[in-house]
Amino acid sequence: MTTPAHSLTTDQRRLLRDSFESVRSMAGPVGLLFYGKLFELAPEVRALFHNDLDLQIRKLMDMLSSVVEALDNFEIVRPKLEYLGCQHAGYGVRPEQYEMLTSALLWTFSKALGADFDDRTSEAWRNALCAISEAMKSRAHPPPK
Repeated sequence: MTTPAHSLTTDQRRLLRDSFESVRSMAGPVGLLFYGKLFELAPEVRALFHNDLDLQIRKLMDMLSSVVEALDNFEIVRPKLEYLGCQHAGYGVRPEQYEMLTSALLWTFSKALGADFDDRTSEAWRNALCAISEAMKSRAHPPPK
């Protein structure tokens, strides 16, 4: 199966790793900025979060870290993402909400990284987030036959 993660170039994988190191070093503020933007874009999803945001931020950063570590072999992390997608579907997350999440993350990274979040880095993250979303939706919301 070909996913956007398979189409990432060596340069894009480097950009993802380098930019994520900066994001990870600011995990708390970046997470708060992200969830603030997500709730602004999709106020209805706020009700899906029953845990405190500190825990959610750690989970988000752990998931992104797993993906970044698996950039050279995305299939290693795919089962974890599929399971996560099933969990999220059980919480009430709808397939169309993944695009809002992607938009909120890209916006957040642009604010956190400033000039370091150039067009090439943005495109690399968009491709990676698309691969993450597709993997999460694949088992939770299988396409109609």
